[in-house]
Amino acid sequence: MSYNRNTVLARRIGLLALMLKVAGCVLPAGAQTAPPVGEGWPTYGGDPGGTRFSQSSQITRDNLDKLHPVWTFHTRALERPGALKDMPSMETTPVLSGDTLFITSPFDEVFALDARTGAERWHYDPKLPTLLPGGIVTSRGVALWPLGTVVSQGSPFCSQRVFEGTVDGHLLSLDAGTGRPCKDFGENGSVDLRAGIHFSNLTEFGMTSPPTIVGNVVICGSTVADNDRVDVESGAVRGYDAVTGKQLWSWEPLAWAQSQKVRTGAGNTWSVISADPALGLVYLPTGSASTDLFGGTRPGDNRDANSIVALDAATGKKVWAFQVVHHDVWDYDIASEPVLFTWRGTTPAVAVTTKMGMIFLLDRRNGQPLVPVEERPVPQGGAPGEQLSPTQPFQNVPSLIPLRFNLNAPSDYNRSSADAELCRKQFADIRYEGLYTPPSLKESISYPGNLGGVNWGGAALDPSTGVLYANTNRLPSAVRLVPRHSMEIMFWDHLYGRQRWLALFLLVYVIDAFRRRSLKPGWPMGAVVLLCAGVFAAKPIHDHFVLQPKILILDHFGWEHAHLNETQYIVNRHPINDSQGFSCAPTPWGSIAAVNLNTLASVWEKPLGSMVPGIETGATNFGGPIVTASGLVITAATEDAKLRIFDAATGAELRSIPLPMPAIATPMTYTLDGRQYIVISDGGHGDGEGPLGDSLMAFAIN
Repeated sequence: MSYNRNTVLARRIGLLALMLKVAGCVLPAGAQTAPPVGEGWPTYGGDPGGTRFSQSSQITRDNLDKLHPVWTFHTRALERPGALKDMPSMETTPVLSGDTLFITSPFDEVFALDARTGAERWHYDPKLPTLLPGGIVTSRGVALWPLGTVVSQGSPFCSQRVFEGTVDGHLLSLDAGTGRPCKDFGENGSVDLRAGIHFSNLTEFGMTSPPTIVGNVVICGSTVADNDRVDVESGAVRGYDAVTGKQLWSWEPLAWAQSQKVRTGAGNTWSVISADPALGLVYLPTGSASTDLFGGTRPGDNRDANSIVALDAATGKKVWAFQVVHHDVWDYDIASEPVLFTWRGTTPAVAVTTKMGMIFLLDRRNGQPLVPVEERPVPQGGAPGEQLSPTQPFQNVPSLIPLRFNLNAPSDYNRSSADAELCRKQFADIRYEGLYTPPSLKESISYPGNLGGVNWGGAALDPSTGVLYANTNRLPSAVRLVPRHSMEIMFWDHLYGRQRWLALFLLVYVIDAFRRRSLKPGWPMGAVVLLCAGVFAAKPIHDHFVLQPKILILDHFGWEHAHLNETQYIVNRHPINDSQGFSCAPTPWGSIAAVNLNTLASVWEKPLGSMVPGIETGATNFGGPIVTASGLVITAATEDAKLRIFDAATGAELRSIPLPMPAIATPMTYTLDGRQYIVISDGGHGDGEGPLGDSLMAFAIN
């Protein structure tokens, strides 16, 4: 850890007096008022309600040609020993206080930068363990306390703090002026978030999204590996005192699971929590109960999973909840931050965007739908032991993407005849009955898929018009549950060519060696076993594995071979692609869409990015948009490495700026000394396939 060496002596002298004063004068949660939506960016979502809207208006349609990079900062994250093996993904969105930007690296390093120049003011390294949990390692940013104050180099030590949740499960409190840990918080500036959490096997548990702060309460969710087994970690959400780190309350999302023989875990809040300080409420977007794709061990609607849950920020008491998916078996957790706004100029509302592409509008005071919700029958016939919900909720708000796709629809991407036939074969013998087609023993299509609709990038909303903007994906996946007793068959089906024969030979050798208690070859019995294994290997390989030989245990991008421990199944899930790796679904594969929530009308939709030069196919995207008072929608997020600016009214793409590599993050903007800046993390995605970087880039007008 390094910090500003010019720290004044007076800051140190006043430390004890300040701590005694603050400890005795803690504000009640809810006493804080929401800062007005302005030209700064004090929270991850731009404001406590996550609108991602800015009053900054210097950059307009008329001067976009003068927009250019003005500074770049490098986090040096890839210089960390073994960094690439951890698949770091740079997803941070900076927050601004005064003239200081605060950002994180994928390894939870925190940086304070001069917002004018990008120069480093301080840097804190929590020194994460070398062995990190499986999957993509990332951090989406930090939270500031007290909200709305301006960080000053002369402020008393730890009177202004930066809070970060880490991927290894700790909550850190740092002095905003120096980056030094606040020693009075927890144990030397850190609280162990794993304390008090039910652990079954100490798998993946931590935080990737920033905490949310209301008054003096720091509210933390968690990431949980929710498709590995039933009895995974608890998805408890907890509130901590911002000064001392003392846990004030804990809310368990799956209280009904505590008495189960095999306890269901997860239901966790891994995305960003929105807040209404005036009401004293926080809004949790909860995830799926474990396991994601089979729910036979968790009968019922799985109350408070896949829901928006409003908690009293001071006590953690549940005030109301609304479930968007009953008994989820599609991995349709709520991945995006809820958006708080005033509906039709009068009603405090929350807009919930989903992986299905649907939008739900609720009164944020009581959770009542502002537009009627209809429970519609959905497909049945899951795997033996499954108990599906007979209906799912639909609200009469225009969806951001079609809720069903035509398997035979033409695509703007002109496939070769061989690829067209490849897609046709994959669709020919697969079950698809529209949205909510359940996983079963027969392969089925999940559309728009677990990466579809609106993901963690969230949505932006212009409060003056009520128009919501969101990036979306439509990436159908093939899903099949396989009885656990046939797991060895699936294992052999995953081996190809020389790998298969080598594995067979080694298996024969080991079996025969154990039989004879000797390492000397026993060819008579070995030959018999080899012959039997050869006959076994000749079994026809399942079509989808022949067509899709790339089976990865990487569920973040849809390729998954998960064990679903403590159930009777394992699951295979993979994108339905052609030989070029492009989705067999009709284009666009990624889009940006606008819906007017006041009038309940679709405004426009445009392909977002391209995966084929010269064709607007849309591209897989992670990260969201922002919107400005000058009528600009700004986003990156796509694999084709560009920052794009759209006309908020028409959807016309006004400017496309090439980036060094894909910027898989949500941008932010602010105005300082009369100059507007647009800032975006440009570091690629840790999917193991694309280039990686470590930069934060700022753009401004000449």
